[in-house]
Amino acid sequence: MMDGLDTQDVRELKGVGDAMAEKLAKQHLHTVQDLLFHLPIRYQDRTRVVPIGLLRFGDEAVIEGQITGSEIKMGKRRSLLCRIKDHTGTLCLRFFHFSAAQKKQLEAGKRVRCFGEIRRGSTGFEIYHPEYKVIGEDETQEETAQLTPIYPLTEGLTQTKIRQLCEQALARLTPYNLQEWLPDEIRTQFSLPPLSDAIHFLHHPSREANLELLRSGSHPAQYRLSFEELMAHQLSLIGKRTKAKQDAAIKVQTAGELSQRLLQQLPFSPTNAQSRVFQEILTDLGAGHPMLRLVQGDVGSGKTLVAALAAASVVQAGYQVAIMAPTEILAEQHYNNFRQWFKPLGLNVAWMIGKLKGKVREKELADIASGAAHIVVGTHALFQDTVEFDRSALAIIDEQHRFGVHQRMALREKGMKHGFQPHQLIMTATPIPRTLAMSAYADLDCSIIDELPPGRTPVNTIVVSDQRRQEVIDRVKSACEEGKQAYWVCTLIEESRSPATPSR
Repeated sequence: MMDGLDTQDVRELKGVGDAMAEKLAKQHLHTVQDLLFHLPIRYQDRTRVVPIGLLRFGDEAVIEGQITGSEIKMGKRRSLLCRIKDHTGTLCLRFFHFSAAQKKQLEAGKRVRCFGEIRRGSTGFEIYHPEYKVIGEDETQEETAQLTPIYPLTEGLTQTKIRQLCEQALARLTPYNLQEWLPDEIRTQFSLPPLSDAIHFLHHPSREANLELLRSGSHPAQYRLSFEELMAHQLSLIGKRTKAKQDAAIKVQTAGELSQRLLQQLPFSPTNAQSRVFQEILTDLGAGHPMLRLVQGDVGSGKTLVAALAAASVVQAGYQVAIMAPTEILAEQHYNNFRQWFKPLGLNVAWMIGKLKGKVREKELADIASGAAHIVVGTHALFQDTVEFDRSALAIIDEQHRFGVHQRMALREKGMKHGFQPHQLIMTATPIPRTLAMSAYADLDCSIIDELPPGRTPVNTIVVSDQRRQEVIDRVKSACEEGKQAYWVCTLIEESRSPATPSR
């Protein structure tokens, strides 16, 4: 039997030397098996000639016709314009980069077959820089039997080259040298094709394949790979969860006096949903192993109060709590809330963000390290090396998907000073259907606050096209003129050295 494809280096393939191997490595392609799982991102249908009269804007199509005229057009950009026709209509080919030989090749009377994307131009439908071939009047072109795959690329790697390499990898594929992880009963139950068949099909879909299914990612061959990937993801998270349950964590048996005093000073009472979720958290805190719980609820549902009650319970037991938010705006909101709630109870709430400097920062760091700070609120600055906790036992993380895995792990490790794993409470306002919660967050227990406090109106979330930006600006202006507040969050892609004007 052949060696496994996962052990066959790409250098074993024809046309792959050190330079090409380096380019492939940028796409994480190191073995023949990697090439097999380097699947097309889309497909082009070059299997049939489409009459010009049936073309639609945005189509990618093969057309064939006779050149009726060819001329150089002078405008903003010099271009070669060739008009072609078939029995159903006319269309123009436009070239912005061309040679004298190419102009001669595309003279009137020649017959061409070409492929490209249909665009709207000054002459009507046009194709810019099509792939083309001049054909004789009596010459017949063989139709392609399969859809043409389009692969993800990197600099120095062309579609032609990656197709050649994938062809070589497919030639080595047999039902016996690619590990089939799914048991037969699972494949039968869900009508899943064998892995090798799915791989073959996705690299070489036949011309009869349903292109719409492939575009939507719902073809049975794609479903086969998605099923296995999600199953592997779920099993790995369940394994991670099982391992986490074996670690030791501090036990918090009761809510304690602080939680009761916190509730007594509030001008409102928790909803039934908040009380239920808090009881679920208390059960986790008293289990003796690290809590891993996700609390989901709409904006205004009271997730922060539930987190505050959990924090009070842990502080009552003699430990510290860290609260991490993805932005300084959100961190500041949490800091103000927690300070307002806990300062009257005699607790010290510390503050740690990147812009904190000098003696103020030194004071906060000293309070965190000594344990004088009972609760610490901040951004990613919390897991910097200079931040040392005395007895951190609970990490509350808001919108955890905004943080990297290593960032969350770093915060957790800061609580292992005394040999105990800290509890983790995750909060999110992002609606997560149960199926997605089970797959993406299989290592977490999930609680849902499905009730808004009295007087809170449901939040309306809408998506507005960037083309309607002025309408959004006008709406914000109108709200401000009515005495209301608004803030506009602009995503930071990368740090800039040049000063910028904040948009809020």
